[in-house]
Amino acid sequence: MTRRHGYGLFAAMITLVVAVSTAIYVGATLDDGTTPQAKTVSRARGDSGNAVAPASAGTWVGTWSASPVGGEPGTAVQGLAGRSLRNVVHTSAGGTSARATLSNLYGTQPLTIAHASIAVAAAANSASADAGTMRRLTFGGSPSVTIPAGQQIVSDAVRIVVPRDSDVLVTTYSAIPSGPVTYHPHARQISYAALGDRTEDPYAAAYTEQVEAWRYVTALDVFSNEADGTVVFLGDSLTAGTTSSVGTNSRWPDVLSDRLHAAAETGADVPHYSVLNQGIGGNRVLKPGGLSIPAPNASGLERFGRDVLDHPNVKVVVIDLGVNDILRSRNPKALKASSIVAGLRQMVAEAHGRGLRVVGATLMPFGGFHGYSATTEGLRQAVNAEIRAGRVYDAYVDFDKAMRDPRDPRRFLPGFNSGDHLHPSDAGYARMAEVFDLEELKGAAPARL
Repeated sequence: MTRRHGYGLFAAMITLVVAVSTAIYVGATLDDGTTPQAKTVSRARGDSGNAVAPASAGTWVGTWSASPVGGEPGTAVQGLAGRSLRNVVHTSAGGTSARATLSNLYGTQPLTIAHASIAVAAAANSASADAGTMRRLTFGGSPSVTIPAGQQIVSDAVRIVVPRDSDVLVTTYSAIPSGPVTYHPHARQISYAALGDRTEDPYAAAYTEQVEAWRYVTALDVFSNEADGTVVFLGDSLTAGTTSSVGTNSRWPDVLSDRLHAAAETGADVPHYSVLNQGIGGNRVLKPGGLSIPAPNASGLERFGRDVLDHPNVKVVVIDLGVNDILRSRNPKALKASSIVAGLRQMVAEAHGRGLRVVGATLMPFGGFHGYSATTEGLRQAVNAEIRAGRVYDAYVDFDKAMRDPRDPRRFLPGFNSGDHLHPSDAGYARMAEVFDLEELKGAAPARL
């Protein structure tokens, strides 16, 4: 071999080593939310990843979520050991890979998930899976995981084509008693359970138990090339969709998600965002719904970081809170509207600290509801006055004006009333989404000097 050939061979070997080393380094360290990766520990969402997911253009966004509310009654000792829990969740954005968050926030002991799976549902509201999409979820490469009490964990990314506006099945199985099951009740969506380990069973026959709740599963992310960010809706039962028709995805954030997608499809200058609904029935700005630690139904201020800021690629926050602070106050005459407004401003400041724009909503009328009085009406009007004056949010949607009866502004228009004078009908929820100006979702937090 000549010296020239020797140098050439040596250079080729060096080039090969550098190329391989670079590939390994990039695969191990790229962590900017643009490459699908597996999350294996309880961390802030929006970082980390997995080499099993395809290397393609896109970004991680949240396609569905539900805030953990408390421990499910009747599960304090045994949990739901020996059952497969098949959660039906509905997507707001499609993707080519997915990862799920499992929560033991309200558990009192470690939760061991023996197996978990994800699949696209064969039909809407069904426990039956499209068999070709059934995938086993892993956690750090293992099919089982133990989640400490008070913690959550995000699965490894798995390759699966998840369509937008579709039902996805996230199934967990625990063989060991785990204590209280962290859940989200009043889901307006039926999920299922079966005896034994049926996590990878694509058929619905064994899933004979039905429940209107999501158990353990609190979020689903997708690696998407159709959405480049996430908008999170923080609210109470009015955002969670209480009184909307079960299984129809008629909550107002669902309807707004469809509007946003349809507008983007026509080429309108609107953001390409996925939508996450973090509504909890009875939720308040200032106080939690219980006294334990962590408190069931944690206040908006307490859960803002976990339920809003920790999701991937959040661009905008929409807040509709304050009604329950008024209606659930033990002494409305001692409550000050300025306290509610201060709490809302604190959340806005936290979002601004992340560079996020915040759109808020005026408080809708509740005349005729059992908590109504001249005092509670005055508090509502005082909060709304601050919002309309531009002293709370970057922008606002005037739900009060859109939903009230012009002949009696203290009440809903009859067609928008579900019957309890507090929660909208399906038509009312659609109206809320209709009057929301999609242009308000554009831009970041304004500069504050």
